[in-house]
Amino acid sequence: MRITIFGANGPTGRVLTGQALAAGHRVAAVTRHPDSFPLHHDHLEVLGADVLAPAAVDAAVAGSDAVLSTLGVPAGRKPINTYSRGVANILAAMRHHRVRRLVVVSSSGVDPHTYSDGGFLFNRVLLPLLTRVLGRTLYDDMRRMEALVRASDREWTIVRPSALHHLPSPAGYTVVEGHADGLFTARVDLAASMLALLDDDRYRRSTVSVITTAGNPTLLRWMRGEALSR
Repeated sequence: MRITIFGANGPTGRVLTGQALAAGHRVAAVTRHPDSFPLHHDHLEVLGADVLAPAAVDAAVAGSDAVLSTLGVPAGRKPINTYSRGVANILAAMRHHRVRRLVVVSSSGVDPHTYSDGGFLFNRVLLPLLTRVLGRTLYDDMRRMEALVRASDREWTIVRPSALHHLPSPAGYTVVEGHADGLFTARVDLAASMLALLDDDRYRRSTVSVITTAGNPTLLRWMRGEALSR
């Protein structure tokens, strides 16, 4: 299978690209900074393109069997439109080239819930701060992105991970339609779940949550290693 990956040069995109190549797929890795892309493989094509440029997106999607999106932008107070404009261009290119399968990463922060193991600090302080204040414009644009994907005629799956963190190898994960009661998702597990979803008909035209079931950090460790580093 030939897969086009948008956001390939981000933390999740690099892991996903490596896993896709290891699984025997041919990959078109799309990034605005192709010279800094660290992976090399006979079945890898690194494409320098901006997801906001329709012609470049169209060229990247041509000849592919599926599209995976791990687009990510930093949260901030200014308006964000990368997710919605980017996925609009991706959907247009997929229709043009008759590519059916799309798996796109969103976030559990789009529809925040309290978590049984989150405690007062996370559920009542950190979660509202991240989703309603620091990341408000980011999650607003993710909601617009999700709406565009759901309204499309493609065979889509929206994947909502929880708080992302690094693990060197897969630790075990669960995929649940709708909300999953888990605080953390390792990027390596998120990538593995996206590849598995390509051949899983159960979750076509569905929104799923992916959570890691082992090897997760404590909340304090995650805040030090991930949240505060941003």
